[in-house]
Amino acid sequence: MAKKLAQIVDSLVDSFHKYGGINHLDGANLPSRDAVVEITRDLLRLVFPGFYDKDSIHSAQIVEYTSELVSSVARRLENEIHRSLEYRPCEHPDKGRGDLAGTAARVTQEFLQELPGVRAILQTDVTAAYEGDPAAISNEEIILAYPGIEAVAVQRMAHLLYKKHLALIPRIMTEWAHNKTGIDIHPGAEIGPHFFIDHGTGVVVGETTMIGKHVKIYQGVTLGAKSFPKDEKGRVVKGIKRHPNIEDNVTIYAGVTILGNITIGHDSIIGGNVWLLESVPPMTVVYQEGGKTVMKTAAKDRDKMVGHATH
Repeated sequence: MAKKLAQIVDSLVDSFHKYGGINHLDGANLPSRDAVVEITRDLLRLVFPGFYDKDSIHSAQIVEYTSELVSSVARRLENEIHRSLEYRPCEHPDKGRGDLAGTAARVTQEFLQELPGVRAILQTDVTAAYEGDPAAISNEEIILAYPGIEAVAVQRMAHLLYKKHLALIPRIMTEWAHNKTGIDIHPGAEIGPHFFIDHGTGVVVGETTMIGKHVKIYQGVTLGAKSFPKDEKGRVVKGIKRHPNIEDNVTIYAGVTILGNITIGHDSIIGGNVWLLESVPPMTVVYQEGGKTVMKTAAKDRDKMVGHATH
């Protein structure tokens, strides 16, 4: 048995040399996925105090509770941000390696200072869910049980770190939420207030998507890229605008696919199972009829709700 195990070890080590693209040896220490996930869990405790804790929290305890949790998150997050900067410092606005420890401390502080603003927007998202779902009985039910709220909360926090050009950490956060909820929102997506994902399973929102205010989408919606342009060496060009723009007061029903850098105009309704590769004017109803996609812009047609969900 020992001989066989030694052969297995030799074979694996040989593969490390042969298939080097999936090793990370002798490089900078990477952010820990497990640590980032635990930090994300605690960030949810900060933005929704009392909802992610096993024991109830009384108002008399809130200062001590918050102080201890912020201190713990700050220490751990600063460490993971430092690792992120070591891994790929060129993605950070500060040129060169410089004082990575100082940069990590500053970025951590700036991020934590933005959390009250995240809470303000999340309150609008909870309100949108309560007002947009006749089956919802309370804000507590929405925060505790609705996957869309959790996915959006994590994305809004990850987006702050994404804007600071941190490698790996924002994506670990949103992919953890994706795994939990079935909702895949890239941390780069820009999302306005009063955003509601109903049901949520299978929703995909791409990196350069821009979503306005009071937007509601249902399960199975994809806001994706139509194509991936390549450079002269045949490599996919990264960092370009390639996902849809969803303006204010748009509703997108189940199974819709919207691809490319196109715009869905404000106050429009996209009916179920529609496939869109072209922009839609404001105040438009889009739906399937006889195997064809129909667009009607008259206001009177806005009540034609095609493919809507039931509760």
